[in-house]
Amino acid sequence: MLTGDRPTGPLHLGHYAGSLRNRVALQDVHQQTILIADLQALTDHAGRPRDVRQNVLEVALDYLAVGIDPSVTTIALQSAIPELAELTMLYLNLVTLARLERNPTVRSEIELRGFARDIPAGFLVYPVSQAADITAFRATLVPVGDDQLPMIEQTNEIARRLAGLAGRPVVPECRALLSATPRLPGVDGRKASKSLGNAIALSASPDAIRDKVRAMFTDPGHVRASDPGHVEGNVVFAYLDAFDAQREEVEALKQRYRDGGLGDVLLKRRLEEVLQALLAPIRSRRAYLARDPATVLAIIRAGSERAHSVADSVLADVRDVFFLNDNG
Repeated sequence: MLTGDRPTGPLHLGHYAGSLRNRVALQDVHQQTILIADLQALTDHAGRPRDVRQNVLEVALDYLAVGIDPSVTTIALQSAIPELAELTMLYLNLVTLARLERNPTVRSEIELRGFARDIPAGFLVYPVSQAADITAFRATLVPVGDDQLPMIEQTNEIARRLAGLAGRPVVPECRALLSATPRLPGVDGRKASKSLGNAIALSASPDAIRDKVRAMFTDPGHVRASDPGHVEGNVVFAYLDAFDAQREEVEALKQRYRDGGLGDVLLKRRLEEVLQALLAPIRSRRAYLARDPATVLAIIRAGSERAHSVADSVLADVRDVFFLNDNG
């Protein structure tokens, strides 16, 4: 199993709902590698390399705080595994520019960042880098949000092209593992994003959680508590669905809201209680771990060394396909 995150800032509840919960739940039954993808972060943060470097520690702290166990999960740094860069270069020969431009996730991210035609080349090809990451560890299962499904498709296309060249399978194809909440909206209803400032960080303070919940988009037509309201598209209900364990009570609240008789203030108060209870122990563990950054960085170095040895074997197999190994 292979997953990862770009170190462009602290992780948020969208990451937790979309992937982190699955990683914690499955780490004892799958051989799991988690990449801190600092090279991919540079594809659109090359002007702020110091920030990317500092965020490596922040992301690792989030991993450990939510329950990722480094004794059973390998936490590795992408830039510390040179085989990934070479695999990316080889795979680029199996993908056309037109195919990269058709990738819907890349298209939407280009639009979000306002690149137009000034797209950093590294950003355009980062799906190929992700394919290198996945195949380097022979991953067959990838926990992702649904916005990453095109990346899985592109990875499998590359695996098939490689098999066609070799006349045999070289790296396995993979499948996505979607969470029950594959895409959590931001507090304003748009995609949750660190760059948009509309996400709730896993390390958010109690006051920050309260402010974000109060700012959440609900139903603009629901002016008075007695007014019937819409549940669909209501961010508060999206978060309750993702994080409130009392499912029957949430369904009852939805019906009350649709019928009229439930105000947004009471609804947000319930959500705030749920999120405060969820994030308090994560924040506490994170603060404790942050007091010893050397130990956290040592975990990353040890994981990167283990990952390097695995990726080296896969690269040797791929180099054989391109007749790049010296086999006499």
